[in-house]
Amino acid sequence: MRSVVLLAGLLCAVGASAEPLHSSIERGRYLAAAGDCAACHTAEGGQPYAGGRAIPTPFGTIYSTNITPDKQTGIGNWTPEQFYRAMHDGVRADGKHLYPAFPYPWYTKLTRRDIEDLKAFLDTLQPARAENKQPALPWPFSVREVMLGWNAMFFDKGEYRPDPQQSAEWNRGAYLVEGLGHCGACHTPKNIAGGLKTNKSLEGGYGENWYATSLTNDVRDGLGDWSVDDIARYLRSGQNAKAAATGPMAEVIENSTQHLSDADLRAIATYLKSVRGVGEEKAPESDKQRIARGQGLYLDQCAGCHMEDGAGQAEAFPPLKGNAVVQAKDPAAMLQMIVDGARVAATASHPTGLAMPGFGWKLSDQDIADLASYLRGAWGTRAAPVGVSDVKKTRERVAKAATGG
Repeated sequence: MRSVVLLAGLLCAVGASAEPLHSSIERGRYLAAAGDCAACHTAEGGQPYAGGRAIPTPFGTIYSTNITPDKQTGIGNWTPEQFYRAMHDGVRADGKHLYPAFPYPWYTKLTRRDIEDLKAFLDTLQPARAENKQPALPWPFSVREVMLGWNAMFFDKGEYRPDPQQSAEWNRGAYLVEGLGHCGACHTPKNIAGGLKTNKSLEGGYGENWYATSLTNDVRDGLGDWSVDDIARYLRSGQNAKAAATGPMAEVIENSTQHLSDADLRAIATYLKSVRGVGEEKAPESDKQRIARGQGLYLDQCAGCHMEDGAGQAEAFPPLKGNAVVQAKDPAAMLQMIVDGARVAATASHPTGLAMPGFGWKLSDQDIADLASYLRGAWGTRAAPVGVSDVKKTRERVAKAATGG
């Protein structure tokens, strides 16, 4: 799922007409991994790239399409120009508009060369006869022509143009983050119409019923105290000394970023370190009695793994002290992990994929609110406390996701 001079290496830029076909296919394979295409275009238990995965949106459910080279149900009859138009313009082969659950607002930044190589790889897949499912959207969203207006307001079409004031590494990172990697699809907040709040780019947002935390350089609510090496290691292995990936991000790392080159991971990290956020906000004072109750719950339920001082255990349980998810301005991701549990990404370097059990069955809404408020105020952290209403919303979101909503 997701014209610039590419870095030397696996993605080295050479004349397409002179390059052997197998090299184009291998570049396309790499690009498919970088764009995390298989994750969205593969239903649970289904053939890779055959589509059918439900993509939840605030407007209803959209199902990913079959992008294998099957001629009846896939893209086997699509020409390179039709594929380019889908990626670049958000218009499929029959001329109908795609919904931005397919991240064409990011893929539009890809070079034609990269799009052609991606198509060359997809053409080598085993064709799958899998009929595409119609989106479950109410009127007027069920009418694809509505995308004409949406695109006019929120779609900025055009390839990525390098910033001459920045290094080649920074530009490569920007190309991956803002284009193929489509990070802002989850990590940027959206307005009521589903358009990006571009003035808050990468400051945190919602995707697939999870809150995706800030990727800006804020110290508390972001990656401000992460180094380039910290970010690259997290994207490679799913964890570092500061955090461990869970939820949709674990899937991204398993299917996508762990397969990228070291140079590309460092380029992504270099770019993210340059993204400025809104700055730290002063958190309101917490109720001392609630914090005391939360501390008691933490010692009873959490300290065995995460340690009394919140430092966690290296290579096993992530630290909670200084953790960006714990300190995020929106506590939704942390609450979801407390309520429903979480599994850490399973990667080549950390294949176990340790899991945390959910506590929603044994802790009340008030208990979870008190526990979360303690975590957000302990060990020097100064994030806002959590209310019972926040926990209720989280339970509702978890229940909705469990039913495929």
